[in-house]
Amino acid sequence: MQPQPTAALETVFRLESPRVIAGVARIVRDVGIAEELTQDALVAALEQWPRDGVPDNPGAWLMTIARRRAVDLVRRRENYARKLAEIGRELPASAPAPEEPADPEDIDDDLLRLVFTACHPVLSAEARIALTLRLLGGLTTPEIARARLVPEPTVAQRIVRAKRTLARKNVAFEVPYGPDREARLGSVLEVIYLIFNEGYAATAGDDWLRPALCEDALRLARVLAALMPKEPEVHGLAALLEFQSSRTAARTAPDGEPVLLKDQNRHRFNRLLVARGITALDHAHATTGSGGPGPYVLQAAIAACHATAPTYEETDWPRIAVLYGLLAARTPSPVVELNRAVAVSMAEGPAPALALVDALAAAPALRDYHLLPSVRGDLLLRLGRTAEAREEFERAASLTRNARESALLRRRAREATD
Repeated sequence: MQPQPTAALETVFRLESPRVIAGVARIVRDVGIAEELTQDALVAALEQWPRDGVPDNPGAWLMTIARRRAVDLVRRRENYARKLAEIGRELPASAPAPEEPADPEDIDDDLLRLVFTACHPVLSAEARIALTLRLLGGLTTPEIARARLVPEPTVAQRIVRAKRTLARKNVAFEVPYGPDREARLGSVLEVIYLIFNEGYAATAGDDWLRPALCEDALRLARVLAALMPKEPEVHGLAALLEFQSSRTAARTAPDGEPVLLKDQNRHRFNRLLVARGITALDHAHATTGSGGPGPYVLQAAIAACHATAPTYEETDWPRIAVLYGLLAARTPSPVVELNRAVAVSMAEGPAPALALVDALAAAPALRDYHLLPSVRGDLLLRLGRTAEAREEFERAASLTRNARESALLRRRAREATD
């Protein structure tokens, strides 16, 4: 049966818009204009698909339309045809000049160019993250606000101002070299990490996973690792995403419902990705200097404990608790402390962990964070305080905007009986 045009377009645009924007940005050299031309392609699809049907390759259709409009724009702005004719008359009739040699560090990847452009230092750290999540991750403003735990108007302003700043500063659409690349690396790693997380556990919608985002983030992490063989944090991020990706098949039931870590079938873990993660983590440790492992290396080490444990009960929870302690010292965060509390609950029991969670209740960043009451509900349930646990699971369900996660939390609330 032919898919409904509107539903198909929504799905395709969600998945393909980052690639289309990146491809168009290489032509027009302006990410704001590239996004507008991509939106124009969406409008064209809304007009044509209901009449002509969904094309066999809808992503390529969108890319073709957007690129044509980009070329038309360039021609209009620069009087392209006239300049080309003038250049042609001035060229000698002999053989064309040889091409310039390619830079050995050059990367022919529009998506990676888009990430480095959006992470230019002329933008604030938060603006870089918001813009790249919008352009590369395809996230909406509400989803970015949810992921970053900030108000929606703030995110919208950051995105608009970031695009204007890049255009005003005439920022080149490229992957920089040398010191410039190093300066932007931290933001790039954070953005790739956040994009992966949005695919790994979607903040909103009907689907628990968005595999295309995970695949894009993992591919970009691998490209960076090949490009920067001596950067431990690059290998750390690659290892982390390999380990997390290895568990994808086990994280959902056949009906799409999320499966908790303790209930996941470890035979469904992708052992090839686990092996890749171990190799990347070994590279990270081998290149780590005297300052000790950075946050991505530490998170990869935690993920390795989960991915390599034969069973949930045999997981090295004391080591995970220690690693989260080191991570909290490197990058203090209430979310890290919440994760450490979960590890402590498995290593030492739910009571000491509940004390840690209760100490986080006043943290402003966790006020509407659904995992706080979710974790607290689990700890209360293990302590036999079922009525309180039910309330926490219900509160968590009301805070999440992901339909699958909400259903899981409400089911846990129903099952919390005396």
